Amino acid sequence: MEWVAAPVPESAAGLELAGRPAWLAPLLARRGVEDAAGAERFLKPSLDQLHDPFLLAGMEEAVARLLDARDRKETVAIVGDYDVDGISATALLLAVFNACGIQAKPILPHRLREGYGFQAVHVERARAQGCGLIVTADCGSSSAEAVERALAAGMGVIITDHHLPGCELPAGTLHINPHQPCCTYPFRDLAAVGLAFKLALALAGRCGKPLDPAPLLRVACLGTIADLVPLHGENRVIAALGLKALAGARSHGLKALIEKSGMKPPFTAADVGFRIGPRINAAGRLHDPERALELLLSRDAGRAAALATELDGWNRERQATETRVVEEALRIFTARSPLPPVLVAWSESWHKGVVGVAAGRVAKDLHRPTVLLAVEGETATGSGRSVPGIELHGFLHAWKERMERFGGHAQAVGLTLRTEALEGMRREWEEAGGDWPAELLARRIEYELHLPPAAVSPDLLAHLAALEPFGQGNLRPVLRTGPLRVEGEPRAFGNGHLSGRARGEDGAAVNFVGWRWGERAGSLRGRFEVLACVEDDTYRGGPVLRLVDSRPASPGTSV
Repeated sequence: MEWVAAPVPESAAGLELAGRPAWLAPLLARRGVEDAAGAERFLKPSLDQLHDPFLLAGMEEAVARLLDARDRKETVAIVGDYDVDGISATALLLAVFNACGIQAKPILPHRLREGYGFQAVHVERARAQGCGLIVTADCGSSSAEAVERALAAGMGVIITDHHLPGCELPAGTLHINPHQPCCTYPFRDLAAVGLAFKLALALAGRCGKPLDPAPLLRVACLGTIADLVPLHGENRVIAALGLKALAGARSHGLKALIEKSGMKPPFTAADVGFRIGPRINAAGRLHDPERALELLLSRDAGRAAALATELDGWNRERQATETRVVEEALRIFTARSPLPPVLVAWSESWHKGVVGVAAGRVAKDLHRPTVLLAVEGETATGSGRSVPGIELHGFLHAWKERMERFGGHAQAVGLTLRTEALEGMRREWEEAGGDWPAELLARRIEYELHLPPAAVSPDLLAHLAALEPFGQGNLRPVLRTGPLRVEGEPRAFGNGHLSGRARGEDGAAVNFVGWRWGERAGSLRGRFEVLACVEDDTYRGGPVLRLVDSRPASPGTSV
């Protein structure tokens, strides 16, 4: 694994002159901060940094149509998605529509029976419930057939979606999506729940109904963080303020979920990404997403506690199922030499509810775009995840017409195709991937900080905390430090994890933890240096190094 120092943007010098520490200025510059005012905005997110929702193409018309539905006492169907983003967006819209006097009913697709996206079956479900208007949340930009069915049945359609548009929607559709060509909104990377938040603010404003933003932000931060959209711009504001608001959650559902997840304030993006998010996702991936929606909307403490326990059990089931898929996929790929540029595998024994997350783990481990599919008879349904620098959606779009379904983001896709086409498609993708520059597939780790062990201090931890929330577009900085020597023997715990204490040649002692590091314990012998993330040790207090990589320290190596 190659270690590479991150480049220093020119703007870092100006930030340092403006008073930012020499080690912090490059971190801010790499995150798009160009001057002192930008640093202030980045480090202190606030509501006044949000753009006017009516700058979104289609927003004016959508709000007018919703007000018309209210006045005509129409029932509105909210068709969401089964992941955290879609469920949180649906919950937010339900709450605000009801507050604005609009009767609304949720419709969530069942992943195993119906698959992804807005479909004709959801139109029929909406019509059966007497709905005159359909509003989608996190789906619909590629659903021309379902939209046509709804319009033909006399229903209005408002699409709110952040996926890349896959087709031209029928005339008469109201479409809110910052990625559509006609939209000039200043920020294009909102999650679906971010768009729901925008629609809620616009609608409530026109209704003359003041809204407390805190309850909305608590829900909006869940999908924003869990859907892995870039945490800069408005997403950073939503995530940061939402995480702060979570500590004061009054919702029985959120409180039960927080308690079951074992979370303690102050909450971080990692808490949502690795504790809350997976429990909500487990409902839609393996069972019924409506349970997760019911939990978020629950007004009964006992029912909320029962639902949180149910989701917790489903999440453990999801973890076991996902681990098996990852292990089997890794065996398939590591048996190939050389490793192909794009990794494609499928199996009749894989659960289609977990192949997306599994693909993400494989892509990270092997540093290759990865597509995993679950085969059910003549049909294969799967997901793909990419690596930095390779836009998987754009790459696979050339084969769209040969797939039954295809959609997603630049780095993550969902697809369905005929089982008989898998082998040929895999060969074509591998051949086309051969044109990628070799450096995009090289296994390398970029570090942003190079500091001596003595610098790993509570003060450094506090400065780094100001960069929270971390996520896509604002990754937790990787630190290079050493040389180190382990004191005593590292302690094994959990499923192959390690923790221990090391001392630098400057005399400073540092604590470290290595997740899934058991097989690499030998790399921590003798004189070595590490790449690690500096995190808060919630058990012992103070900073701890979460190991990313390690290697022997060369003679004379020092910081």
